[in-house]
Amino acid sequence: MEPQVSLVGLTQPSAITGAHSANELVAYAARVSNPENQMNNETAPKLLAYLIKHEHWSPFEIVSVTMEIKTTRDIGRQILRHRSFSFQEFSQRYAVSEDFIPREARLQDPKNRQNSIPSESYEINEFWRMKQKEFIEKSKELYKWALDKGIAKEQARAVLPEGNTMTTIYMAGTLRSWIHYCKLRGGHGTQLEHTEIANRCWDIIETHFPDVVKAVDSNKDE
Repeated sequence: MEPQVSLVGLTQPSAITGAHSANELVAYAARVSNPENQMNNETAPKLLAYLIKHEHWSPFEIVSVTMEIKTTRDIGRQILRHRSFSFQEFSQRYAVSEDFIPREARLQDPKNRQNSIPSESYEINEFWRMKQKEFIEKSKELYKWALDKGIAKEQARAVLPEGNTMTTIYMAGTLRSWIHYCKLRGGHGTQLEHTEIANRCWDIIETHFPDVVKAVDSNKDE
């Protein structure tokens, strides 16, 4: 399944800053001790590259970004561990879960416990998908029965498979937090589904902070 990530909120500069984008607002904040040059947007890319290279991160905390992420609940648990962010998640206590997906069959990497590798077996792949669909249907039937009998949603949800049940998360944090998250989760050692989400987040960050992403990626390659 392709990651479903959307931008829902982004800090924008006011007219008094002279900045035309959130990207330039970071540079504006960084020049707080040099007010005569604070509205110099022309050299903003160079300044941002300097800040990143020398790990002066506080200006990147001035801007905040909020994204909507649709994923399975087990991947959601991994995302929620990033405590520098604020979260709002779809609640199974107040609403009925209706979206479920089967997962692909990936094999354990014998050389790395934190990694999985694609299964090239048609038999395994199809059997895994078929059995998941059967299990999802049985879980949904019991879930619906429980709700129809008046069992509370917070109790009925216990029968739903975490790895097949979709959730929606709003994830809000500073640009600094997003840089750290995308660098960490976009690399090796992260579950594939989570890596795909982090990479999609990074694509969105790049759209609005092109100079920042260029500097981060260039610094990584040095």
